[in-house]
Amino acid sequence: MAWWISSQSKVSFNAVIVVPDIMENPESSERTGAEPPASCFHPATKAHRFIGLVLMCFLCFGSYFCYDTPGALADNFKSDSHLNTSQFALLYSIYSWPNVILCFVGGYLVDRCFGVRLGTIIYMTIVFIGAVVFAFGVYINAYWLMILGRFIFGIGGESLQVAVNNYVVVWFKGKELNMVFGLQLSISRFGSTVNFWIMESVYQWVATYYAGYERLGMALFIASLTCLGSLICALILGWMDLRAEKALRQPEVQIKQDQPFHLKDILKFKSVFWLQAVICVAYYLAIFPFIALGKLFFERKFDFLPQEANTVNSMVYFLSAALSPFFGILIDKTGRNVTWIILSIVTTIGSHSLLAFTFVNPYVGVISLGISYSLLASGLWPLVAMVVPEHQMGTAYGICQAVQNLGLAVTIIFAGIIVDNYGYFMLELFFLGCLFVSLIAAVLIYILDSASEGVLNLSPSARESLAK
Repeated sequence: MAWWISSQSKVSFNAVIVVPDIMENPESSERTGAEPPASCFHPATKAHRFIGLVLMCFLCFGSYFCYDTPGALADNFKSDSHLNTSQFALLYSIYSWPNVILCFVGGYLVDRCFGVRLGTIIYMTIVFIGAVVFAFGVYINAYWLMILGRFIFGIGGESLQVAVNNYVVVWFKGKELNMVFGLQLSISRFGSTVNFWIMESVYQWVATYYAGYERLGMALFIASLTCLGSLICALILGWMDLRAEKALRQPEVQIKQDQPFHLKDILKFKSVFWLQAVICVAYYLAIFPFIALGKLFFERKFDFLPQEANTVNSMVYFLSAALSPFFGILIDKTGRNVTWIILSIVTTIGSHSLLAFTFVNPYVGVISLGISYSLLASGLWPLVAMVVPEHQMGTAYGICQAVQNLGLAVTIIFAGIIVDNYGYFMLELFFLGCLFVSLIAAVLIYILDSASEGVLNLSPSARESLAK
């Protein structure tokens, strides 16, 4: 088990403390000369790791909840704030623009300056401030302040996810990684699901006390409290991580130092990593913009009422929350990450085809989309840890988030223009084109990995044999 050291300690944050067996077996403390755990909450126990996992899962809950509040209240934004589709789409796009650069910088700062603990707290604080500013902008009906709030929210949002990815890799690198990634992503996405379920009801409750754009702003103030809850989780987890670092630093601990990361090292990243980044862009372009505009899509094409449209739109995130841990366990047991990724992309193409070309009950297409999306997330993100050295992990995840946000920033604006001028059918064709690009990238990963006798599509046993 590896623990990353804070940049505030005398040892560089890039140092890694390797504590064999202690985290997996409390009794192993006898072999290291350390005192056995005094309680179930000692850092060397599984209970400590479980509590840490729960907190990691809720670090991004508030961020995802507030990210999709415009989508859950799309028709209310149009009626109360008088926004057209392009202006509404900009609320999503402006979130992504700062992350074209800043989530790469955020990962680099985690690696070189802040450390994972301080970085997580800083980014979560920025997210909370952005959510409050956005709500205030809506409350006074100042569009420029809405944009500013979403911009601030975006500065912290994706960098926060990079920091949380680092936490997951540091605490759970090994056989549990796919499962933990799936669980963490699922709980985060469940924040968006809960948002779609309850925000319409929150809005209606607030409407008994306020009117017009003020009721919309008050509903968003209430939503921002979820970010405050996630900030509290970040503070508790940082304290636990610091406590574990101090408790588990023993004389026999091996310290791996002198692995500084330099920006020029990016040029040495494998081509397989860059193809993973292509999938991060192309695949998610067919997910997030679709959900952002999905409520209006279901209202117009299938004549759904607002709450019913929110319900079907939330199914993608709900299924991701429910299934990602199980898909993570499945991939932990079977390996074959690339094969699962290809399968998930193919089924996503089928899901969008159903929604675009037929009037079959939309729940069929959306449920298929949710299953495919959760399978891809469980298989794709752990691949970065297989092809990038640990001391470069923050920067690598930052690059993936950065290129993804570049695509989203451009695409969401483009999607709004398509809807305003050509309708949702043309938008679905655009999504299908993006999915075919991601499929080509996944096939290329399979070919390159097979040709170089890589580990990405091996079974777990084969990976262990190769490592030995």
